[in-house]
Amino acid sequence: MSRLTHVTAGPYAPPSARHELVATSADGSRLHVEVHGEDGAPAVVLAHGWTCSTAFWAAQIRDLAADHRVIAYDQRGHGRSPAAADAAGYSTTALADDLVAVLKATLAPGEKALVAGHSMGGMTVMAAAARPEFAEHAAAALLCSTGSGRLVAEALVLPWRPGRARTRITAAVLGARAPLGPVTPVAKAVLKYATMGPGSAPEKVEACARIVHACPAGVRRAWSGVLAGLDLDAQLTALTVPTAVIGGTSDRLTPIGHARGLAAALPHCVGLTELTGMGHMTPVEAPEAVTHTMRELVALHVAQNPNATKEKTP
Repeated sequence: MSRLTHVTAGPYAPPSARHELVATSADGSRLHVEVHGEDGAPAVVLAHGWTCSTAFWAAQIRDLAADHRVIAYDQRGHGRSPAAADAAGYSTTALADDLVAVLKATLAPGEKALVAGHSMGGMTVMAAAARPEFAEHAAAALLCSTGSGRLVAEALVLPWRPGRARTRITAAVLGARAPLGPVTPVAKAVLKYATMGPGSAPEKVEACARIVHACPAGVRRAWSGVLAGLDLDAQLTALTVPTAVIGGTSDRLTPIGHARGLAAALPHCVGLTELTGMGHMTPVEAPEAVTHTMRELVALHVAQNPNATKEKTP
């Protein structure tokens, strides 16, 4: 019943970063940032989801860093990024501010990257889409297991008919004040049911459970309120770079209809991948498929960056 924040062995153990830095957001929040791979390689920026951390991208980082420069950061309150000072620090504006801060801190002026987000990280990409800094640095985007709104109403965590009762109780469950506690067999079974496909291997469930249970209860609750009221449909139309969408057909948190809706609404959708039997944690459940899509997007839309030397602490 260890309180380890991630697994320490195997393909889902996070690799050591080549370089670490701190990016400072618009409101002064400090964000832990990791850089993997070598200067000059095509850049990939990774934004993780609610209750996760940079460790969630371990499989993608391990693969891509061989020939890409991979930049991953902890969303505020997650991993090694401190929580916001007060409730005002949790909003889609803050998500966009934080991503912009990371782009400015790690990419040279005009340098382009693939910007990929999972779950709340995908919402981060949508929230930032209209920012000039995003336009300066994003050559392509990946939205993975995410949605632009109606998250609580459409979630299938509770096997009930849609309606106000299901929506109200789902919101209460996702925003519960109680800490998740240690990672036990029961806790892993609950997490697997709620967030992963039925065929997920034990080592994948273990990796996700360690990460999710490490998120502080107050941070989990604060962000759950933002997600409950999410409405990024207007921002989605500003995401004009080539964008791919990935979703799992067994996703209970953001059911596959969200992925299909995003693909239909995006101004420049370059592909929708539906992963049969996969749940919400697709980068862990289907790492090869997610990484393959990232590689394709980089190959088609992101050039080599021979002058990419900007890695500074603001």
